[in-house]
Amino acid sequence: MRYKYAIELGGTNTNIFVRGQGFVLKEPTLLAVENSLEGYKVKAVGSEAKKLLWKTTDDVEVFNPVANGVIENFEYAAIMLETFLKKVNFRKGANLICLIPCGLTKEDQEKYYSLFEKLGFNEVLLIPSVICSLIGHGVNVASPKASMVVDIGGGVTDIAVVNLGSILKGVTLGIGGKAIDIAIANSLALGKDGIMIGIPTAEKVKNEIGSLYKNDTLNMEVMGLDIEANMPKSRIVSCREIRRVIEAYLEEVVRTINVTINSLPPEISTDIIKAGVLFTGGVSQLAGFEDFLKRNLSYNFSISDTPEDLAIFGAGKLLSDDALLKVVASN
Repeated sequence: MRYKYAIELGGTNTNIFVRGQGFVLKEPTLLAVENSLEGYKVKAVGSEAKKLLWKTTDDVEVFNPVANGVIENFEYAAIMLETFLKKVNFRKGANLICLIPCGLTKEDQEKYYSLFEKLGFNEVLLIPSVICSLIGHGVNVASPKASMVVDIGGGVTDIAVVNLGSILKGVTLGIGGKAIDIAIANSLALGKDGIMIGIPTAEKVKNEIGSLYKNDTLNMEVMGLDIEANMPKSRIVSCREIRRVIEAYLEEVVRTINVTINSLPPEISTDIIKAGVLFTGGVSQLAGFEDFLKRNLSYNFSISDTPEDLAIFGAGKLLSDDALLKVVASN
C-alpha cells in the first residue's frame, strides 16, 4: 500500500512531505486563540500565530496543542493541521506516515490515529522520528549493525539505539529548546540585576549568543522589566551568563547517553562505539556544540548538517522506498 504524506508534529515546527512533490510545508506548531462572547475562537495558526507571541491582550492565548509529543488539545490540534493541509491541497483518503517520539504510550498513540482519521486520512502509520532521522542521514536502519541517534528537538530529546529496522532501546527526556529558553528567562530574572524577559526574547538570546565555547565573549542588549523596580529597562547579557544554563541541560543528555550505552549487550555497544553517535535536532545547531561534545562525550559522534529537517527528509525517503518501509513498519 502506497503512502503519500509524511507529517512531523514537532515541538517547534510541523513539517509535511508529499510523495512526488517533496518537502512542502514547515510552520510553527502554534495557534492563537481569542476568548470572545461567542466562546473561544482561533485567531491565527502557524507563522501568523508566532507573530503574536507575547504581543497579545489577556483575551488571546498562543500555545502549542502538542506538548512533548503528546496531543494535549485534540480539537485545536485538528484545527491547526486542517489549516496546514489546506495549504498543501490535501485530498481525503490518502495514506499517511506520522513521525512520533519514541516514548509515547499506546494511549497517546491512539490520539494520533483518531486525529488523522478525523482529518480524512485512510491508513496511518506511526514511525519513531529517530528512525527517520537515521534514514535521512543515509544509515541503513535494516542492518543488524546497531546505530545510535540523539535528537534534541524543541520539546523533547529522543535517544535511541536502532537495528534491524526497529528501536532496540529508546529514551525520551523532557529536555528541548523550549525548556532551555524558559531556563534562560528564569536565570536572568533571578540573577544579578534581575530582568524579566519573554520566552521569545530568551529564544533570541539562546540563538544569537548561546555559545558553548569556553572563551566566547559574545553579548547582546535585551529589553525587559526590572524585577525590583517593576519598570522597563535594558541591559547587556553575556554568553557566559547563559552558558551554564544550557550546559546543565546538555550534561543531562550526555549522562543519559552514557547510561544507555553501558546498559547494552557488548556486541551492540561495540557497533555504536565504532560507528559513533548521530546528533540531530535544532539544539545541535548551537555555537560550540561540537566543542562541548568533545569535552564531555567519550564516544565518536557526528552532527547532522540539516538537524531540524533530517527526520522529515528521512520520512520522504520512506515514502518512495516500499521495501524499506515494509521492514520499518513490520517492527
